[in-house]
Amino acid sequence: MKNSQATIRDLALKLNISISTVSRALRNAPDVNPETKKAVRELAKKLNYEPNRVAQSLRIKKTNTIGVVVPEIAMHFFSSAIGAIQEYTAKHQYSIMICQSMETLRMEKSNIHMLVSNRVDGLLISLSTQTKNVDHLQQLIEKKIPIVLFDRIDNSLDVSKVVVDDRAGAFKAVEHLIHTGCTKIAYVGGPDNLYVSNERMNGYMDALRKHNLPIDESLILHCKDLRADVGEATRSLLDRKDRPDAIFAMNDPIAIAVLQVLRQAHVAVPDEISLVGFTDEPVSQFMHPALTTVAQPSYTIGQEAAKLLMQQINNKEGFVPVTKVLHTELIVRESTRALKK
Repeated sequence: MKNSQATIRDLALKLNISISTVSRALRNAPDVNPETKKAVRELAKKLNYEPNRVAQSLRIKKTNTIGVVVPEIAMHFFSSAIGAIQEYTAKHQYSIMICQSMETLRMEKSNIHMLVSNRVDGLLISLSTQTKNVDHLQQLIEKKIPIVLFDRIDNSLDVSKVVVDDRAGAFKAVEHLIHTGCTKIAYVGGPDNLYVSNERMNGYMDALRKHNLPIDESLILHCKDLRADVGEATRSLLDRKDRPDAIFAMNDPIAIAVLQVLRQAHVAVPDEISLVGFTDEPVSQFMHPALTTVAQPSYTIGQEAAKLLMQQINNKEGFVPVTKVLHTELIVRESTRALKK
């Protein structure tokens, strides 16, 4: 036993009692006398005995574990949300298993399959950019596995969701550009199947309509690959004879990639082209120029998502899915011009 973990059988053999008696003593069952309970606990402590969580979970049909799937842990938005999830679930004696889809549907499905195979009690998921078909999630819903989607969602699924008002946030960003004198504003977004990208595009168009500016479809660019396609999209805008005087990006990583291309092309920001992002990644304030952006309450999003999932886990039959919509805040920095007086 020196080189292996003590088991409940080892405790029973040492004390010359049955395994079931040891098990009941460890659970503080009332039908075990105090002296036996004391002996079992003292030996368990001496041998550094740890309960077999897998066996326990099979018995009570609960693992006290939650699965979390996000596109990229490296993005501050998701790491902050995960921090909130872990803090909230730990208060309720739950642990979490974290996976990243790396923006692929294949990895997203693989992650979810692994988590379900490990009998997690529920799932918190933010969808990948490739996720157009959500049949794999619908199957889990039909199996009554609790799911909450956050940030990147699919409205066709009857599950709880936690999002920000992406449309209103985008509207504020583009209206700010208009108030600084910009009249030809481009939108660089994600794939056309991505909920957040479409909502932010809708907010972009709302602002243009309100201020009687034309919606030029050629200024709306969808990037299937959020890393590889942004540079080409930005260069296509710069190659136009009628260059835009502002660019609104779906998120800060896209905005930063746009800024790099503008810098390489010796385009002055914001004097020639203003730039606004969305998310307020910490690095954004340290860019040159510092990036104007729309801040999301990432920590609160994670906390609210965890709270909804815990409620569903504890009330599977009576739980009714809800959608929580949180507010954003425009953070004005140096990548946009001063307001027109």
